[in-house]
Amino acid sequence: MNIRGNIYGATAIILFASGFPAADQLLETWGIISLITLRNFLALLVMVLLIFLLERSVVLRELPWVSGFWIGGMGFGFGSLLLLIAQAMTDATTAALAAAAMPLFAVGLEVTLDGRRLSGRFVLAVAMVLSGGALAAGVIPGTSSIGAGFALGLFASGIFAWGSRKTVKSFPTLSPLVRTTITTSGMFGFMAVLCLTAIFFEHSWSTVGSLDLSNLKLLFIYAFLGLALSQIFWIKAVEDVGIGIASFHLNAAPFYVMIIVFLLGSEWNWMQALGAAILTVGTLLAQLPEKRSDHENIR
Repeated sequence: MNIRGNIYGATAIILFASGFPAADQLLETWGIISLITLRNFLALLVMVLLIFLLERSVVLRELPWVSGFWIGGMGFGFGSLLLLIAQAMTDATTAALAAAAMPLFAVGLEVTLDGRRLSGRFVLAVAMVLSGGALAAGVIPGTSSIGAGFALGLFASGIFAWGSRKTVKSFPTLSPLVRTTITTSGMFGFMAVLCLTAIFFEHSWSTVGSLDLSNLKLLFIYAFLGLALSQIFWIKAVEDVGIGIASFHLNAAPFYVMIIVFLLGSEWNWMQALGAAILTVGTLLAQLPEKRSDHENIR
């Protein structure tokens, strides 16, 4: 088991989860698209600054910006938009259920493109991760609507998985920070086009909220912790343990959000805690070493 890779994965999702409570408060005065666009822009600025401070040997103009822009725009920018549309077509529960299915797409990519072989134990682990992730997301059987919106949410999850794997595979010589920076440029570019379009048509999603001290603190959490640092740790986790195992950690995001809001005064949810426990067992089960056959032991 790659302990370091799993620590990176858990850290990435904890940081990612920290952005949700901050976003809830910011959305009281900000439009959805304008807020996401600003978050992506601030995160990109932070990443470029970190490159200057931590990786001075990197020449920014020589980086594969075009490839990174395309992968980030399609895998993360377009994927975020589709999930948002899916939620608008259905509800938050159905969108969460679609997002919880990401391990299926991640493992499918590894089987199809990386030649991964699935054992019965690994399939059981995936089932535990999916069921645990659904419980952690607050999904109760019979409460979610299955239709075009759910299908769109599944498609969005598949695109997220593709973008994460593509980021690692396309730039093997670049550090996680640099990889994340060039793909975040695509996230920002994609959302910037949408934001300008929304502003042109005067859509409510383009509303620009206040930038007082309180909101600036929330923006720091949402952009710096929830995206910039989270994405760097996420890409490092994908590099270390693969997109399949890394995606397991993503399903724990609702549980981490629950812990954060609990610390802020909300109630504890034992159903989500149970889901997180099932998910954790499944994640550990998937990474236990396979038993070698007698023939392999003789060799």
